[in-house]
Amino acid sequence: MKVLYEDNHIIIVAKSPSEIVQGDKTGDKPLSEIVASYLKEKYNKPGNVFVGVTHRLDRPVSGAVVFAKTSKALSRLNDMFSHGGVDKRYLAIVRNRPSSEEGELVNWLVRNEQKNRSFAYAKEVPGSKRAVLRYRLIASSVNYHLLEIKLETGRHHQIRCQLAKMGCPIKGDLKYGAERSNPDGSISLHAYCISFEHPVSHERIYVKAPLPSDALWQSFNDVVEKELTQDSLSMWP
Repeated sequence: MKVLYEDNHIIIVAKSPSEIVQGDKTGDKPLSEIVASYLKEKYNKPGNVFVGVTHRLDRPVSGAVVFAKTSKALSRLNDMFSHGGVDKRYLAIVRNRPSSEEGELVNWLVRNEQKNRSFAYAKEVPGSKRAVLRYRLIASSVNYHLLEIKLETGRHHQIRCQLAKMGCPIKGDLKYGAERSNPDGSISLHAYCISFEHPVSHERIYVKAPLPSDALWQSFNDVVEKELTQDSLSMWP
């Protein structure tokens, strides 16, 4: 487990595609418990260690995840995540080049829990929720394109579903139309950076999660370092 940031109230770690953030029906050990074990050993704490889940990433997605170490931080972070007080930027690798280099996607999403996937519609339908994201093309290789994503809403599989609806399914995402899976079972979606006001000190926190180590991701590393900086968060609304 790679720790990206830690203080008395929060800890931010880099999630790998094989990990789940919170326990589920698989019974696999979640990242929240791994973090708790790390804190217990590091600080030699007796008994249980408090680790609060503030948000989630899908299992095949990598990137930065924020956990709370105190109940005060958890309550305030939950409120920030619920009301748009956290700026998260994702990177997605797609095979098809989008028709516009940047834009806003607005769809109505319906979640099918039995199939564990969402379906996107152009207009509101029964049981749907409005989903909005912004994207921009920041790099291309011979066969793939790298998109920066900013979520305006937080819906089930939103990025995966909306990019597929646009005709740009994420590399490796068989569930949403990719041609083939990635060798490690991941999809090429990465929660690259996160920025928010610290829930206790009120200082501005800005953390980046290193790109996955495979060759395709690393081929984009230089342009990502140049294009996605702390200043760029405020430049692109």
